[in-house]
Amino acid sequence: MTPTLAALSDIWGLPPTRNVWFDGMVSGLNIGILSLGIVLTYRSTRVINFAVGNMGLPGATLFALLVINWGWPFWPALLVSLLVGVLIGLAIDLTVVWRLFHQPRVTLLVATVGLAQLLAAANATLPDIRTDLAQARFPAAIGSGFEFLGLTIEGAQVQVLVMVPIIALSLAWWLNRTTFGKAVTASADNEQLARLAGIRPRTVSTIVWVVSGLLATLTMCLLSSGGPSTGVQNLGANTLNLALVAAAIGGMRSFTRAMAAGVSIGVVGSVLTWYRFGGIVDTGFNSLVFFLVVVVAVYRISRSSDDSVGAFMPKVAPVPDHLRQVWWIRNLSRLCVGAGLAIVLALTWFHPSLPAIDITPSRFGLYTTVVVFALCAASVTVVTGWSGQLSLAQMAYAGLGGLLAYKLHVGFSLDIGWGGTRLLDFRLVGLIQPVAIIVAALVTAGIAALTGIGALRVRGLMLAVTTFAFAIAAEDYLYRRPIFSDGEATPSFPRGSLLGIDLKDERAYFWFAAAVALIGFVVLNRIRSSGVGRSIIAVRDNPDTAAAYTVNPTRTKLFAFALAGGVAGLSGGLFANLLPSVRYSEAHFLLNDSLQVVGIAVIGGLGSVTGAVLGAVWVEGLPAFWPDNDVVPLFTSSIGLLVVLMYFPGGFIQIANGARNLILAAAERRLGLRAEHESTVAPPPTVTRRSDRSLPETALQVEGVSVAFGGNRAVSDVSLTVGRDEIVGLIGTNGAG
Repeated sequence: MTPTLAALSDIWGLPPTRNVWFDGMVSGLNIGILSLGIVLTYRSTRVINFAVGNMGLPGATLFALLVINWGWPFWPALLVSLLVGVLIGLAIDLTVVWRLFHQPRVTLLVATVGLAQLLAAANATLPDIRTDLAQARFPAAIGSGFEFLGLTIEGAQVQVLVMVPIIALSLAWWLNRTTFGKAVTASADNEQLARLAGIRPRTVSTIVWVVSGLLATLTMCLLSSGGPSTGVQNLGANTLNLALVAAAIGGMRSFTRAMAAGVSIGVVGSVLTWYRFGGIVDTGFNSLVFFLVVVVAVYRISRSSDDSVGAFMPKVAPVPDHLRQVWWIRNLSRLCVGAGLAIVLALTWFHPSLPAIDITPSRFGLYTTVVVFALCAASVTVVTGWSGQLSLAQMAYAGLGGLLAYKLHVGFSLDIGWGGTRLLDFRLVGLIQPVAIIVAALVTAGIAALTGIGALRVRGLMLAVTTFAFAIAAEDYLYRRPIFSDGEATPSFPRGSLLGIDLKDERAYFWFAAAVALIGFVVLNRIRSSGVGRSIIAVRDNPDTAAAYTVNPTRTKLFAFALAGGVAGLSGGLFANLLPSVRYSEAHFLLNDSLQVVGIAVIGGLGSVTGAVLGAVWVEGLPAFWPDNDVVPLFTSSIGLLVVLMYFPGGFIQIANGARNLILAAAERRLGLRAEHESTVAPPPTVTRRSDRSLPETALQVEGVSVAFGGNRAVSDVSLTVGRDEIVGLIGTNGAG
């Protein structure tokens, strides 16, 4: 045994200390308590709450401000912060949840993404916590630590060890052992039957969201206790991702399994971090491990999952035939697109005649950014609007596409083997810029298809959890692989020339990106109107019926994922080529960008590729006209997303369709066009009776008939005779022969 242990010690270095395991357990308790908030919301409303952490940010930050900046005692400050959490939960329910109560669950899930962004922005408006004071650490009920059994235990860890089990047991008892808990389950399973039983589902929803706000605030305070005074501001997507993994392992229903999973995740993460500092495990390897874990966990949930994704696509009435006779009505959509292109041409090409227009290189960089985000949002339209799968990782695919385009452009080599044996020895000379971007998009489509295999069993909401974890794994681990970036933190994608045009010029590159995007939009529109697009929609709406019509749901879903990934990869290649250097670890292709792209697609309208363009202009372009105003970006992103979801679920396209209908109605009145309707009333059917003599004397005769259903006898020993006269009378009464 000794040689084996020694060999392992040489490979893995020193084993983790006791405090590593203990710190991991405490961290896991914090993750577990956050996962309970996710399970609570899902069990009561069938919605995955992506704002579960940010709901507690304002209250926790206010708690630190009251104690550190303004000298409040600990317990009164904690009570005030918890009250703020309650009010936040109540406000969310009364303003957003009630408005979307009967909408598809995916609509409310996207709303929680907007709420998370809005709450983070609201938290940023609070005063700064003082860091110049000696006691400027986040408040904790127990300040001093101590030694116990060779462990160094902090006071903040003691309160976690005490409070988290109490909260978890109380929550489990409340939902599993009380009448209200049964009402929560009944409301989530079948709202109509719950109403018949005297349960008010909306009241249940209000109570659950209030408790969620309270629990989120308390959780944020526990997570930040004892750390830096600004520690609450550092709790971001990674913490939420770990809580989602724990909730998925718990099946989104079990508090016990979710808490146990949270503790296990904390311990595993602490051990992997220990080995990372020892140089054995790469940076971000934790995120890759937890992504693989959540794929397996969600795969198990999908066996019994009844989640379904409703379409955001508004129903568009076709133009009546009598109006299609008018040329401009028949080509109204083409005329609108042409007008949009004319505006773009005026802003970017004929700038000498428009001296008021800013045409500096930075402005052309902004225009190109709008184009890139519009193209990436179009990929969300494919995977969510057409296929019905909510993906939160489209900008991660764009990042992989951008880094692949960089590697294909500068060239790379592959040398795989052991000793003198070579399995693969390959070197690729750099491809020209446009070819590198296109090839990278095709490779990204294959990567998306591989990760989209989970879509074969996972529907809608659960796929959002999987893609969320994938986006974090890409950001923390995949981007850093040498095959993508040579290990450089900021690789530079040099621009070349195309057909003698120097793409280093910002305006020339804008036109290159716009031309590529326009071709992509045209191709997507053609696919949508083809049999392939209709098959994708059919599988989204009813896969069983689509399969009955010989449409293969598996192949169709994978094609939708691959198509969306390829479009995202194309946008990533264009974006990486736009940037002086790709700061993928701190500024570009991050999770927040993926969430922003979803917001762009929803605001513009998920049912149309045109909506992606409108949403990108709104979200990315509008704030540039007021660069010093902090309210405009908030209104175009989180607040705009919530307003659109609550009042215009179809986005700007829904508004445009309403305007189109008004134009058609006005044209119909103005031109005096009316549909031609035939008013001829069809004569009553002629009844031809059979000759009375064509029937026998006895038309129907039965004897000794008995019918029983199980133990119930319906007919017992019945005899019946129907003669010719009765049949003739019946025919005359009904008027049929």
